[in-house]
Amino acid sequence: MRHVVIIGAGQAGAACAVKLRALKFDGEITLIGDEPSPPYQRPPLSKAYLLGDIEQERLWLRSADFWSEHRVNLRLDQPVLAIDTGARRVRFGDADLAYDELVLATGAVPRRLPAAVGGNLEGVFTVRTLSDVDRMRAEFVAGRRLVIIGGGYIGLEAAAVGRKLGLSVTVVEIAPRILQRVAASETADYFRRLHRGNDVQILEGTGVDRLLGETRVLAVKLRDGRELPADFVIAGIGITPCDALASAAGIMIEDGIRTNARGRTSAENVWAAGDCASFPLDGRQVRLESVGNAIDQAELVAANITGAEKDYVPRPWFWSDQFDCKLQIAGLNSGYDRTVVRAGQGVPTSIWYYASDRLLAVDAMNDPKAFMVGKRLIETGRTVDPDILADMATDLKSLMR
Repeated sequence: MRHVVIIGAGQAGAACAVKLRALKFDGEITLIGDEPSPPYQRPPLSKAYLLGDIEQERLWLRSADFWSEHRVNLRLDQPVLAIDTGARRVRFGDADLAYDELVLATGAVPRRLPAAVGGNLEGVFTVRTLSDVDRMRAEFVAGRRLVIIGGGYIGLEAAAVGRKLGLSVTVVEIAPRILQRVAASETADYFRRLHRGNDVQILEGTGVDRLLGETRVLAVKLRDGRELPADFVIAGIGITPCDALASAAGIMIEDGIRTNARGRTSAENVWAAGDCASFPLDGRQVRLESVGNAIDQAELVAANITGAEKDYVPRPWFWSDQFDCKLQIAGLNSGYDRTVVRAGQGVPTSIWYYASDRLLAVDAMNDPKAFMVGKRLIETGRTVDPDILADMATDLKSLMR
């Protein structure tokens, strides 16, 4: 009988607690969250929830009764202030809590525009939490002008919602193209056409000089001198791992909280999982920002707490919904040197990433078959000759035989 304390009541923290009980762990579990809401899904926040298509309760990962029924002590709206790894205690305000095993699932926070450029003005938002979206929903009124800073997936999803609700939307990307960091130019081209076809203005290769306004944002001034009138602004410029609590406790940090292949940190009896954690992969520490990774990594940590002693083998997959397109991504495209494009009726439906002749990843747009075949090939370590894949006469299902 031991006490497992999990800091962070998001996808990873919740998955760890649920898995511990599924593995018949009979000790005490305390799941601590700094938000007032019970564990919930984040991906729908910038899509269905922002659109108003689903109610808040449908975001909950488990029913309201689940946590008490499974003897998980859920402590919400209680930020942890410090960790004492020597005494094995975590501190809240004037109280503290002892642990035998500690799991850090503290997630990540969005990067914010600096106050020096107007990031502290009213009407400037980020998209990460329920409260973030609840604050901005009233801004989405038909005819208003929305400027989105950042042409990554979060920014493009928010742009699609804005247009669906009748707003005038402009996306500003400082890199030469949208999705510069995460996708090939062919994927970027596909989504640029999709957004422009839905009257989203996309400005690439230009940064923001500052936001204009006394107390509330009124316009965005670009570095090239242009000014974009704005009723409100969304910053989608990436996230940073929440590792300050671990760092202050003397736990090793390397692009987030550094773990070994089994999820252990540099501190005894302390583990980490999810967006906050980096782990070894192909000779370097990597950090994956996805629901699938958060669940898989957290479940592995739960298994290792109960004695499994297993290494983490990631199975990366991601998705994004924009207008009528569902993008599904399998694998990691880092280090690719070639892409193969498969198209239907002249429109690309999947982009396959290779390093030499080794298949790394696939982006599939409204093409679930390409996603499933690519995912299976990547997970089993198989590859396909790029020239065979490029031949549109090749039946994707045949590649699995």
